[in-house]
Amino acid sequence: MDSGGCKAMEQFKILAPCGMLGYGFPKSSFIRGMEHKPDAIVVDAGSTDAGPHKLGAGTAIVSKQACKKDLELMIVAGAEAKIPVIIGSAGGSGAKVHVEWTRAIIMEILEENNINGLKVATIWADIPKDVVEAKLAAGECEPLGLAVKTLTKERLEATNGVVAQMGHEPIIAALQEGANIIICGRAYDPSPFAAVAMYHGFDTALAYHLGKILECSALCAEPGTTKDCMLGILTKDSFIVKPLNDKRKCTAVSVAAHTFYEKDHPYLLHGPGLVLDLEHCEFKELGDDSVEVRGSRILPTPEYKIKLEGAMKVAYRTLVVAGIRDPLLIERIEEVEDLVKQQVWEYYSEIPQEDYEINFINYGLNGVLGELEPQKTAGHELGVVFEVIAKTQELANTICSSVRSTFLHYGYEGRKSTAGNLAFPFAPSDIPFGAVYEFSVYHLMQVADGVEMFRNEYIEV
Repeated sequence: MDSGGCKAMEQFKILAPCGMLGYGFPKSSFIRGMEHKPDAIVVDAGSTDAGPHKLGAGTAIVSKQACKKDLELMIVAGAEAKIPVIIGSAGGSGAKVHVEWTRAIIMEILEENNINGLKVATIWADIPKDVVEAKLAAGECEPLGLAVKTLTKERLEATNGVVAQMGHEPIIAALQEGANIIICGRAYDPSPFAAVAMYHGFDTALAYHLGKILECSALCAEPGTTKDCMLGILTKDSFIVKPLNDKRKCTAVSVAAHTFYEKDHPYLLHGPGLVLDLEHCEFKELGDDSVEVRGSRILPTPEYKIKLEGAMKVAYRTLVVAGIRDPLLIERIEEVEDLVKQQVWEYYSEIPQEDYEINFINYGLNGVLGELEPQKTAGHELGVVFEVIAKTQELANTICSSVRSTFLHYGYEGRKSTAGNLAFPFAPSDIPFGAVYEFSVYHLMQVADGVEMFRNEYIEV
């Protein structure tokens, strides 16, 4: 794969400050990282781990204060060292609103610190809906998994916006234009790390494998965390991951384990236009708390496909958090919850049941795994979350209020006290959550190449 044709280097160092921009990192670790004279500072800022809400609502994963605190250290240090600073999946979801939010923070930092003479690149990852519709009609857009609902014209129209995960190509293009700061829209997590190394002539497979590890920073160390810095050192036939905090160390097991992180296959990792094959990798401890990795391979895909993400508003939610300590109620909690549901349905018989949904999450019994929970015994107390999802916020509030009051005084068999079944930690007990989103677009779309759908824009500071 084309690296961009930069001057050859014997080794290339990437400083990854944290696993998510805005999560924070020790300043001492970052300073130690800069003492190693890195060739680039790269950080991932996005994820779909928390679901579709941030993309659908157009809000950031972290606060402005947290994002700015991290970025200021990175941008000032990058400007002083004359090395590029690259942000992947800006603002959390990488859509236009998130990228603009991040860029405004960066421009604020540059102005406040009187930094000038830099070129700021913005790489937009927003995909027009008519392009997606045309690709669907041509059979060049497919759902990513069996659980993805059919993308109808109506669902596409209801989608707030569509983004695509970029690979390394548009980032390399920005580096070729001399960009000092690169703000990427939605990006495949390892791509910003891989791109800057590939631009300097380093092996694609090693660059992507290192990017896979560095995008979570020190999560590959012991003890692992996303809130600390990590240094990646690429050579011609291997790479080294090195912690920058004396409290952490990398082992062959910890780095190999992170290689398996967030994959549906033990050693194959799919990305835009490529498959990373890690079957024959070797992990060697170097004795200074760092680990060297060899044997990463890359395979091209028959067609170049990019992952699309889009979210649509589907309902509104209201929550109640409560505690239960009566052993008689705990013993038959799911039976009582079903009876409460039934009573609410009967009371609001004039409202179609398909207009709302009542859920109970029993923490201390099966609140995490649900029906998959192998241990069916509860402790001496339960934390119960009542969730009502409805077509409108008013309806969600109404039904949730009825669920709460019904449950609070429900006369289950064997009950001795009539003072109430639930303990509420908060007042008011009912919490209107707001809009609920789901992924309406979670598809793979075939494209001509890695730059066709992404637009680079430049600002001279």
